[in-house]
Amino acid sequence: MSTDPRPDQVSVPAGRPPVEVAAVGESMVVLCPDPGEPLEHAERVAVSVGGAESNVAGYLARLGHRATWVSRVGDDPFGRAVVRHVAAAGVRVDQVVVDPTAPTGLYLKDPGPQGTAVHYYRAGSAASRMAPGALADPVLAGVRVLHLSGITAALSASCRALVEHAVVDRPLAGALVSFDVNHRARLWPAAQAAPVLRDLADRCDLVFVGQDEAETLWGASDPAAVRRLLPGPRTIVVKDGAVGATALSRDAEPVFVSAPRVAVVEPVGAGDAFAAGYLAGLLRDLDPVRRLRLGHLVAAQALTSAGDNAPVPPWAWFERLITAPADAWSPLDLTDGSTTT
Repeated sequence: MSTDPRPDQVSVPAGRPPVEVAAVGESMVVLCPDPGEPLEHAERVAVSVGGAESNVAGYLARLGHRATWVSRVGDDPFGRAVVRHVAAAGVRVDQVVVDPTAPTGLYLKDPGPQGTAVHYYRAGSAASRMAPGALADPVLAGVRVLHLSGITAALSASCRALVEHAVVDRPLAGALVSFDVNHRARLWPAAQAAPVLRDLADRCDLVFVGQDEAETLWGASDPAAVRRLLPGPRTIVVKDGAVGATALSRDAEPVFVSAPRVAVVEPVGAGDAFAAGYLAGLLRDLDPVRRLRLGHLVAAQALTSAGDNAPVPPWAWFERLITAPADAWSPLDLTDGSTTT
């Protein structure tokens, strides 16, 4: 972790191998009341940490990959908690800048009968001050994957410039640029976000997008329509919740893999877990079917956990299921708690 706002002065820890994945974005402290209790009536809240990009990095680290998180936090207790939490998952935090003049972001979960609402307190946060220079450190040279999301582009003009720099100028030569659309309506309405997110996504190598958000943003009613709207990426992965996910490559037929059944505890963070699983499959040179299966299985860990992050089983558990015959995968049911055995 660096206290110098100039990321080009951060040095590589001696003896540490280079990172495989750099994930860029804001993470915040999360306050959540007791399960099922509305926030307005809560007398106690649990404190945790959440952030789409650091979630991806954390799952990748748990799966055995070297990941770093690029961000900014405030010089405050929440900032220290965020960095400690991300580092505890095995993610490197050398690229985190501590800003003494801006606070760490905060969000609150508000459970209700229609689901969990989220309230952000992140305007003017330290992370909203990120800029293109965040990717200038030579420590990041040689990473295999640069992972970003549409959330960062919504935080501020400088953050949007950072994402544009990453996908247009390609400062990390040779890195595959991965982009999760991750539209957040509370940050910017669909009408404003749609053209920006479409342009950014179309300039990336790998794009993750939910079928529901693709329809909300662009009116794309199925994966083929998403592919027509985004001809640029090598691969687009369209996620359709409990139905499954489709990978559409420029040079191969679409591949669909159904999602296993799980007993959902909390859906927040499942998309990040899926992206991490898919990226882990890519880093391990798995075929498209096994990448999608791995995405589903890591997402299952998030869906059955109350927090944004969840522990993962040993690799042997994943390997057994991603290599199973097709007739064994299709009816796969993990509702009995077998997501960890």
